[in-house]
Amino acid sequence: MFNKPVPVAADVVLIGAGVMSATLGTLLKELDPTLKIEVFEALNGVAQESSDAWNNAGTGHSAFCELNYTPEDANGNVDIHKALGITEQFEVSKQLWSYLIKAGKLGRASNFIHPVPHMSFVWGNENVGYLRKRFDAMKAHHFYNRMEYTDDAKTLAGWIPLVMKGRTAAEPVAATRIDIGADVNYGALTRDLFHHLELQPDVRLHLEHEVRHLDKQDDGRWLVDVKDMRNGHHKTVLAKFVFIGAGGGALTLLEKSHIPEAKGFGGFPVSGQWLKCNNPAVIDQHHAKVYGKASVGAPPMSVPHLDTRVIDGRNELLFGPYAGFSTKFLKEGSYLDLPKSLRLSNIWPMIEAGLHNIPLTKYLVSQVVQSWDDRMHELREYYPEARDEDWELKVAGQRVQVIKKDDHEGGVLEFGTEMVSAADGSIAALLGASPGASTSVAIMLKLLNTCFKDKMHTAEWQDALKDMIPSYGKSLSDDAALCDAIRRDTHAVLRLTY
Repeated sequence: MFNKPVPVAADVVLIGAGVMSATLGTLLKELDPTLKIEVFEALNGVAQESSDAWNNAGTGHSAFCELNYTPEDANGNVDIHKALGITEQFEVSKQLWSYLIKAGKLGRASNFIHPVPHMSFVWGNENVGYLRKRFDAMKAHHFYNRMEYTDDAKTLAGWIPLVMKGRTAAEPVAATRIDIGADVNYGALTRDLFHHLELQPDVRLHLEHEVRHLDKQDDGRWLVDVKDMRNGHHKTVLAKFVFIGAGGGALTLLEKSHIPEAKGFGGFPVSGQWLKCNNPAVIDQHHAKVYGKASVGAPPMSVPHLDTRVIDGRNELLFGPYAGFSTKFLKEGSYLDLPKSLRLSNIWPMIEAGLHNIPLTKYLVSQVVQSWDDRMHELREYYPEARDEDWELKVAGQRVQVIKKDDHEGGVLEFGTEMVSAADGSIAALLGASPGASTSVAIMLKLLNTCFKDKMHTAEWQDALKDMIPSYGKSLSDDAALCDAIRRDTHAVLRLTY
């Protein structure tokens, strides 16, 4: 047994140094500069798991091109409601980033965000018909009034030459394009946010520090036990509020809190891989995020896309992601993560979720056994003349899909993000995956409304929030003029197309 250290008092403990903790810490310090914040990260740097550019399967998700956000119902109608919500949330993120840049609290926009057109591309008569209906539904809303549609091969060849070269004229194809899309490097953004946070008084970032235990005290505070991985020493912190933003590792830590709200939650890990282009001449011929339709049973994070990225100042071209399975909850985690997460309260929901998602299981099995030729065949559906020697396989990050109790089905698999918090608001955890990082600001605002309810209703915090996010308390989806004004401002600051 280690000697019990004297606890350090803190207002807030953030577990995990990813984009969620960086965003929450930034918001809290803007709202109350007197807060004492302790951040603990198990790895030796920030943004090394899901927030890292090479691990993150979604960059700049704004529902412009992701077809899984606009499903078609049994009557052939395309529902854009989910897309509207995600678009609005991404607009909120852009407002906070713009505010921080104008205030000199965030680095240059070009460090983390770049203009890249967002496109949806399909082939086959049925898919072309769907895309046209989707375009008609979206174009009617002011969020998407810049969207273009074409099924003309010559126009498409101008938009996406790599995708069109080598296709037969007899194949029906179509695409939508919107030029106000962005590519976001969330790793770079997270590093910039933490750089600013560390300059603030009473903010301390501890790398290579792993949270081991969370114990609720009689006075309502949390005793957080942390191990320094460099020397094996333990330290403790008494915190008024704890945020568990440890990506795939959040579920395990949430279970250690023993709050009743955590019961019944399970996690299903899904790994990912990319084909990365290593030929600059090919990379230079493509400048767009081109999304297609997902395979039957595929999780949303596995929607295929030929994706322009800007990473560390260089243009990159990725295709994928290819899903896989690992029992790790984090890329740098343990193969025992999944079995260790099992509890009496979540075993049955996980079994039920598995029985209700047989297509997903079949899809993952098919992905795991894929050969190089299989992966290149999928790439050639989007880039017919792709050559093997121009591509290499790169391992992406881990995602943990949320499984939770359901009164009707026993257990359901959730593909979005899920916030779990104690009834008294003293602790909260973020579980799940896409669209995650892109909607991080909206998610953290929701957390503040849940866990800092009293302060959120004060005039001081309300005024500060409206300074940071001019649309706060209003609906951009309902107000076309406000949306236009906000976009003109944020896109000018972030140097995006408008």
